[in-house]
Order: sequence, then structure tokens, then C-alpha cells
Amino acid sequence: MRLENIQEAILLLEDGKYFKGIAAGEIGTTHGEICFNTGMTGYQEVFTDPSYYGQLIVMTNVHIGNYGVRDEDIESDSMKISGLITRNYTVPYSRKMANKDIQNYFEFEGMVGISGVDTRAVVRYIRSKGAMNAIISSETTNVEDLMKKFDEIPSMEGLELASKVSTDTPYYFGDEKSPLRVAVLDYGVKRNILRCMAKRGCYMKVFPAKTPMKEVLNWKADGVFLSNGPGDPASMDYAIKDVQYLLKQDIPTFGICLGHQILSLALGYKTFKMHHGHRGLNHPVENQLTGLCEITSQNHGFCVSLEDAQKDSEVEITYKNLNDNTLEGIRLLNKRAFSVQFHPEAAAGPHDSRYLFDEFVNLMKGKEIFVEKNQVVESV
Repeated sequence: MRLENIQEAILLLEDGKYFKGIAAGEIGTTHGEICFNTGMTGYQEVFTDPSYYGQLIVMTNVHIGNYGVRDEDIESDSMKISGLITRNYTVPYSRKMANKDIQNYFEFEGMVGISGVDTRAVVRYIRSKGAMNAIISSETTNVEDLMKKFDEIPSMEGLELASKVSTDTPYYFGDEKSPLRVAVLDYGVKRNILRCMAKRGCYMKVFPAKTPMKEVLNWKADGVFLSNGPGDPASMDYAIKDVQYLLKQDIPTFGICLGHQILSLALGYKTFKMHHGHRGLNHPVENQLTGLCEITSQNHGFCVSLEDAQKDSEVEITYKNLNDNTLEGIRLLNKRAFSVQFHPEAAAGPHDSRYLFDEFVNLMKGKEIFVEKNQVVESV
């Protein structure tokens, strides 16, 4: 980074563990739940993913900023992370398509970060101790003073955040002349999800998170999409009740990440806070219908009970995580609804699972889905 910007900074965890480094981005103090992302690329998409709202992100890739920033590579209207932790904060960039460097970007967004940190040590610590609240400060490195601030920081467990990142007013996305209409419940939707559906002939109306389901259905959509988003899904009573009402109408429904958790809660399943979550572009899941492994993009700190899904005779488990055997997807056998815990839109990430948007389109068209076995499906 620029020599004139070098200033000491500190990363302090709520159990008293701390790491020293130098300031990155805006000079200041910020806080949130610390977690790590294992992706080798896609830092701009990560910074602007609404699912990261309220979190400090450790990027495990050594170089962050090396290919600059491009206005088109955003997943929402602003950065949604609370702060950045990285080893090398690289201001000079080489990508010709980029239009600004990472320091300009962080200063414009008012984002605080810390660099020069041994991120391998931070990740090992989180993997051992679990996700917890943390503070980044380049204003002071006094541990005693900063420790006093933890009393003001809420736990992620029990925190409702979706309504904070949702759109305030409905808006439209896609071609109005498209053959299919999709109502999107915006709990923190990523733009590439909307792009993936628009490419498949969907015209969308994106509704605020707390829009009553009767109002959503008045738009006469062919299907309803339950988006990704931040926070504890069990705290979203309004969304759970809405989806329970939606299921009674038997309208084609697709949920991703938080949307998967809300659908599961509507079925009576339990969710739980994970030890340190799944975040990155290289998480293997097994498709239970084909027996094939798919490499997926993931971002979640809560998970649905696999045991609850296994007990439900009216639900088919479609995906499991190959690292820890957690639940990654379900399909209702008595309703036209399915969901996945991972991110098939993959911005950034692998495209192995983008065919799921085609499955949603087929469901809205009245076709059978997930019927082909042991076959790799190509999709846009």
C-alpha cells in the first residue's frame, strides 16, 4: 500500500487474542463477527455480498487488491462487510478492465481494514475456537480500551439482519416481455442471481423482505424465489410465516442459502449456528440424486438440521456437504418447492451448479425436475 498511509492497526478478538498489523482503507474502528473466506478470487463480490453484513472477513488468499476494482463486479449497491483482514493489501493493480485501486475503493466506501496480518494463524485460531465477535482499529491499539467495546456488540445468534439489507421499495429486473414472471423475496439478494434468472427468460419483481405474502402473490408470478441474506434465520418469524402461507398455495418456489433455511424452518425443521461456517469457492457437495460431486460457492454461518430432514417422509435430501456431512439441499415431494444451501449463481465461484436455475424454470413450466441420473448438466 502507499507508504504515506502506513499506520499501526490491531485485530482484537472477544476472548482477548489479538494480532497486530497496519491500516488498510479508512482510518477508524469497526466491529463484527469474524469469519474467513477461502476463495482465491472474487474479493469485490465478497465485499458487496449482502450475506456478509455485520461480519469482519479474513481473506485467506495472500493478495487482495492485486487485480483492482471494477464497477461491474459488484453484487449490491455498496460494500456489506464490516471490515477486512488480509495479509497483503495490494494497491497497484494489473487488470486493464479495472477502473480504481482497492485503497480508493475502501476510502470511497468508508471501509476499515487491517493488513500485514498472519491470516493463516487467524484462520487456525477461528477453526479451533469458533466464530466470535472482533474489532479492527487503526485509531488505537490499546487492548484494554477496545475490550470495553465488546459489551456493545450483539451476538450474531438471534440477530435479524435481512430487513437491514433488503430493498426499501419493490423494483423490476429483466425484460418485461420475458415468458416467465418471478417474485423475488429480497433478504439480501445478490445481483448475479437476478442475472442468472434473467438469462433464462425470467422477468422479476423484487420485493422488500417484510412484504406480506398475499401482496407478493397479487403480482401473479409464475414462481417465487427466496433469496440469500445475513443473520440468524430463526429470528425471521415474518419470513417463516410468509413461506408457510406460500407452501399452502403450492406455487413453484426456489430458495438459496438463507432462503433454503427459511423454507426449512417453515417445514418445522431446526437451524443451528455453526462452529465457524462455510465460506469460499471450493466447497464440495454430493448430489444425492446423481452421486456426483459438485464444487460450490458457499457463504453461511447457520445450518439446517440434517436429522430433521431425514425424518420427513415428504422431503427428499438432494445435497450433502462432503467435508462435514451437513445438509445442503432439499426437495419437497408433495409441493413444487426446492432449495440449496450453497450459491449456484457463483459470483465469484465455480459454475458446477448453475443448472439449478434451469430446474427452477422447468418447475415453473410444469416439467419434472431432478429426473436425470448420473448425468452432468450443462447450463449458461
